[in-house]
Amino acid sequence: MTNQLFTSKDIAKGYFESQFDTGKTFDLCVKDITIKNLPTLIVYVSGLVNGESLAEMLANTQWDQEEEIDDEPDYFHYHFNYHGKEDATSIDAFMLGVLSGNVGFVTESGYCYLAEFRNYPGRSPEEPDNEKVIRGSRDGFSENIITNTALIRRRIRSEKLRFEMHHVSTYGQTDVVLSYMSDLVNESHLKWLIERLEQIQHDGLTMSDKSLEEWLFKQKFHPLPFVRYTERPDIVAAHVLEGHIAIMVDTSPSVMLIPVTMFHLLQHAEEYRQAPLVGTMMRFLRFGAVILSFLLLPFWYLLVTHPDLLPDSLAFIGINEKGQIPIFLQILFADIGIEYLRIAAIHTPTPLSTAMGLIAGIIIGQIAIDVGLFSSEVVLYTAVTAIFTFAIPNYELSISVKVFRLALLAATALFGVTGFFIGIFIIFTYLCSLKPMKVPYLWPLVPFFPKAFARVIIRTPMSQDALRPFVVGAKQRKRV
Repeated sequence: MTNQLFTSKDIAKGYFESQFDTGKTFDLCVKDITIKNLPTLIVYVSGLVNGESLAEMLANTQWDQEEEIDDEPDYFHYHFNYHGKEDATSIDAFMLGVLSGNVGFVTESGYCYLAEFRNYPGRSPEEPDNEKVIRGSRDGFSENIITNTALIRRRIRSEKLRFEMHHVSTYGQTDVVLSYMSDLVNESHLKWLIERLEQIQHDGLTMSDKSLEEWLFKQKFHPLPFVRYTERPDIVAAHVLEGHIAIMVDTSPSVMLIPVTMFHLLQHAEEYRQAPLVGTMMRFLRFGAVILSFLLLPFWYLLVTHPDLLPDSLAFIGINEKGQIPIFLQILFADIGIEYLRIAAIHTPTPLSTAMGLIAGIIIGQIAIDVGLFSSEVVLYTAVTAIFTFAIPNYELSISVKVFRLALLAATALFGVTGFFIGIFIIFTYLCSLKPMKVPYLWPLVPFFPKAFARVIIRTPMSQDALRPFVVGAKQRKRV
């Protein structure tokens, strides 16, 4: 296939000027230059290229003597001897390359080339705020997909590591990279993922990775996350070596990991930065936080509204002073109030967030108790539940637990003891029914695999971690 996409340089120039409407697009540069004696058209987006490197490269190709041009492609290759150069095989590929940050060259006779001078704007790698560790690396992904792939490649120096590029959406043409180990990845999972990417018909992935998740899994109104988000390269590298597939979306600092179960969402890097026994203790505490975050408020409400269920030794659990507002509404208002506090903290500038938290959490909370809006026990148990919720390492899962908690609380308020247990049964059945990518969401609890479940709840020493998770379907379960 030839790279002579135009009959002449002037025709190419008119085409690009009409397509980009250069009179109204200031950042798109279409300029005439010469490569030695060869008149050439250069096309690039000024904000996406490394201007210094481009200027230095072009400075070495200026005219210096008369020289005949017998063969344009050979002449261009000889005088523009740049390692990051490739032939453009179609006009669409040339346009996409330019809009992706490459520099396009069109010779006098219409031969087209793309050169790698990309320099995407963005911040440098830094530790993500929501995945901090006491010990360990402090780098994290940024919005630059080239930087992100390099952070993974630095940790996995293997020729088996693949970074497969795809362009998704009609107008956005967003870069989506699939990262996996070619000798480990489950081919059926990879094939399913590529087919889903090809089926996406949309203007653009404006919300980057979250938009892609909804398109891939057709999530609709399911509250639970079907992927694991992380901004830490070490976590991605560990999962890729287990046989998972990492999905990176340009402009997003978060990487999606698939396939995952609910127990993958409860892991944290700190468990592997401590001794196995300490890591196991932290894992037990985290699992307990999920259960208590879900059950504590509805169960306490059940005991308060049915004091006959309480033995005399636990009578202090009830409410000493009943307010004018029903207990259910008190819990509902307090739980929603904490959610508003979280939202306000996100939207409040950092220097003011501490003061806002003190005002909302202490002053308003105490006044609400004094005026009889809330009982002190409601504030206590709601605050403790909020702490358990914040202990869940995955933000999306913590919000889902809150949704399930409110649903269970409503069922308990409507139907009492029966509603409490039926609500738990319905939610558990719903979790068991989820199988994103045909992977059971509660594996290895449902279906139950004793050995695999033991490895989920116990942080085993790295020297004994010899098998990759069965649910990933890796080609090689035994580690090298």
